[in-house]
Amino acid sequence: MPTLLGRILTLVIALTFHEFAHAWAANRLGDDTPRLHGRLTLNPLAHLDFFGSLMLILAGFGWAKPVPVNPYILRRRNPAGLMLVSAAGPLSNLLLAIGAAIPLRMGLLQTAGSVSPWVIEFLSVFIFINLILFFFNLIPISPLDGEKVAEYFLPPSGRQMLLQLRPYGPLLLMALIFVLPRLGIDILGLLIVAPSLRIFSLLVS
Repeated sequence: MPTLLGRILTLVIALTFHEFAHAWAANRLGDDTPRLHGRLTLNPLAHLDFFGSLMLILAGFGWAKPVPVNPYILRRRNPAGLMLVSAAGPLSNLLLAIGAAIPLRMGLLQTAGSVSPWVIEFLSVFIFINLILFFFNLIPISPLDGEKVAEYFLPPSGRQMLLQLRPYGPLLLMALIFVLPRLGIDILGLLIVAPSLRIFSLLVS
């Protein structure tokens, strides 16, 4: 399977499960907003964004439509509700990575007879991309899931700081992704790529 096609297929699966996990968690916690908006499904068409999907085809990366939730319902039913719904997305990517690593870790592909090399390559790419998504989405910057997770655990002063930074979240992310690496400051490599490589090695070695 060509590398670009494998990345696109991986991202379609990963983004679909990520958004479905948000919807499933919200529904379980008593917020039926995602279900009413048709997001409680594993149908990729319900989750993929037009421009995000276009970037998948053109560049091999993209994004999905955020799942709508009602934070007031979630917090009223469970003080940790919004945090749990936010954490569900990244955790789904971690679970996908673990699940895909099982046949590699246990040597099932080697004992299954003749296996095309692209199967092993695809699973490796699948695992690594899902680990990247797991760590990336846990960055505590809006609109990433990590901001809501951090907001729950931080003291009031920390929550106030996140609230003040929230309007500038997209700009901060653009700086982290595009500007700082050009200046030789690779924060994302330290926070995302390095731990992803370590976990990848633990999963498949």
